[in-house]
Amino acid sequence: MRVTNKMIMNNAASNINTTKEIVDKRNTQMTSQKKIDKPSDDPVIAVRSLRLSTTLSQVTQYYSKNIPDANQWLDVTETALINMRDIVKDCREIAVKGATDTNNQEDRKTMLTQLESLQKQLYAEGNADYANRTVFTGYRTDSNLTFTEDEEKTKYRINQSLSIEKYMEEKRYYSGNVVIPTTEEEVLAPSQDPDDPDSGYTAISDIDRSNYYRLRLAYEDVDSINSISATYANPEDPAVTGFKFTFTEDETTHVFDDTAAPTVEPADCPYSLSVYESEKDWAAADADGKKVVGDNEIVFIRETGELIFGNTVAASLKSQEATIDAQYDKTSFDNGQLRPEYYYNCTKLIDETGAALTKNNTYTKFDENGNTIHFDIEYTIAANQTIAINTEASDVFDSSLQRDLGEMINSIQRTIDAYDKLDTVKNMLDETQYASDEDQKWLKEWEAACQKEFDYFFDDMQKLFNTELGKIDQYYAKISLAITDLGCKEDSLTLTKTRVGDQRETVQELQSNNDDVDLSQIIIDYTAAYTAYQASLTAAGKLGDSTLLNYI
Repeated sequence: MRVTNKMIMNNAASNINTTKEIVDKRNTQMTSQKKIDKPSDDPVIAVRSLRLSTTLSQVTQYYSKNIPDANQWLDVTETALINMRDIVKDCREIAVKGATDTNNQEDRKTMLTQLESLQKQLYAEGNADYANRTVFTGYRTDSNLTFTEDEEKTKYRINQSLSIEKYMEEKRYYSGNVVIPTTEEEVLAPSQDPDDPDSGYTAISDIDRSNYYRLRLAYEDVDSINSISATYANPEDPAVTGFKFTFTEDETTHVFDDTAAPTVEPADCPYSLSVYESEKDWAAADADGKKVVGDNEIVFIRETGELIFGNTVAASLKSQEATIDAQYDKTSFDNGQLRPEYYYNCTKLIDETGAALTKNNTYTKFDENGNTIHFDIEYTIAANQTIAINTEASDVFDSSLQRDLGEMINSIQRTIDAYDKLDTVKNMLDETQYASDEDQKWLKEWEAACQKEFDYFFDDMQKLFNTELGKIDQYYAKISLAITDLGCKEDSLTLTKTRVGDQRETVQELQSNNDDVDLSQIIIDYTAAYTAYQASLTAAGKLGDSTLLNYI
């Protein structure tokens, strides 16, 4: 085949262009330190790069954002629970002091002040937040756990279930109140003729004590108890005796079932329900002014939110391991009280402005089978691995501790007041205006009545505080368990972070091997390409200078 000069020059130009492209490619690789500039350069590397880049982005999200965010949430929750546990510990120390008989009046006043302060602090920790997200309220992180101010118009309808076995307890109730005299006429009043209404006779008041079993609702100052239902543990078992019943506040309405004879008439229901505004009204209903519950009677006190059971009905409910379901309305909530929607099935009827609500006002905490509905906040901390970072308040604490502290405060206050009465009468015995034998005689009677009242209340305080020790230990243990659970989650996060960190380094290395060039190698390759390019230019130049005359 004949090769012309033109063909030689064309081939030389093509070779120059090829080596020039290689030089450009090596220059681009050396500048970017990447193997390819566009997907068409090497589709296999391009596809693998996209996959590794996506994986690295996900792993970096877990490592740099999700895990640290989850860890900080757990830290905030743990700090709040530790603070709450410290408060409970302080309450226990006060309970230990109150359970002894070595306290004087100043000690009791100090304990009262401390308990009042601790009661206010108790659930303030429940409003702890992380980045303006409340940590104890499930996924409703935009709302506080407690009422942060007094809401006098707010009204809820609350459904609460109480296990007889778990929540029924014996309580001492006191009737009567010693009212000390302040003048000589009042001191002598008991000496007048009790049968003469004009003689100024005033009996020295006395105090009486009785014990009953009670259940305590989550809140005091209840508007109305709409219904009370008792369900036995095995209502379908023919061996079960007694009644499964429901009462409404209108005590003329009794809706109930008898498992042995479902057709029993309502009039044959053995139990009755009595509702009183306060314990004072309860005592006033008795001719002797005593707080009495009939054997088959259930008493509800709106002021204290207590269901008090007669001996027979209490024994029946306990033996059957019954559960009491109560529906009640409550208006007005104090600053620091727990919001019911985080603990019970309830309906918000009226908001803080006094406006009636009809939409988006029903909250469900338990399903139809009584199982708790959890509102977990889950973080994805690794591929196919999630963790529930939130601790719901209902799983750790409820209103029981707050109500227990309220009863402890009331018990100390009663004891302090009774001691002040006793001390006042003792001082009156030393005053010259009451030096007569008659005055002294009746002041001694007053002193004995005051001493009895003080002894009752002091004994009640000691027994109550001793009982509260066991309860507080349970609260303390439950909070400690929640803290331990958080510690386990934090350990799991630490291990996952280490693993994800190693995974990120591995993916980064794979991506570097896939995408990046070896700088020392690319310099060698570039130098070689550039040398070949220069050589092709030199060779082409020599070809251009050669003609046929050079060979003649």
